[in-house]
Amino acid sequence: MDNIILDLQIVTKDQQNLPTEQQLEKWLKVILSKFQDQAELTIRIVDAEESQYLNNTYRHKNKPTNVLSFPFESPIDIDVPLLGDLVICKSVVEKEALEQQKTLQSHWAHMIVHGCLHLLGYDHITDNEANEMESIEIEIMHHLGFDNPYQERV
Repeated sequence: MDNIILDLQIVTKDQQNLPTEQQLEKWLKVILSKFQDQAELTIRIVDAEESQYLNNTYRHKNKPTNVLSFPFESPIDIDVPLLGDLVICKSVVEKEALEQQKTLQSHWAHMIVHGCLHLLGYDHITDNEANEMESIEIEIMHHLGFDNPYQERV
């Protein structure tokens, strides 16, 4: 899939150790090629304050979170490849990677996979939905060259 348009917005104060735009585009091509021929989306990398504000505003959870997904809802009879927006909190991703004993790159890739699946309509509210979504995430992560993101670390 060569038809990916990525609007990358990096608004975090600390821009160290972020995936490159090329890495993000590579991951997106692998993820989205399983579902459609073209796509357009925004990835916005933010600090904890913005993540907390958005999480509280849209999910009523007053804390920062790793990734928020805002799917684009196209008007009826208008077919556009716009998927929506992912908002990823850098500090939460870094903290989780340490806690889960994962490489930072692996956890960033997982957040992109997880968020894109939400943009594509997948969810994990019920056990069946969670199992389906996780199995797709595991398959895509393996295809990207990463371990199962749900595998217990000992």
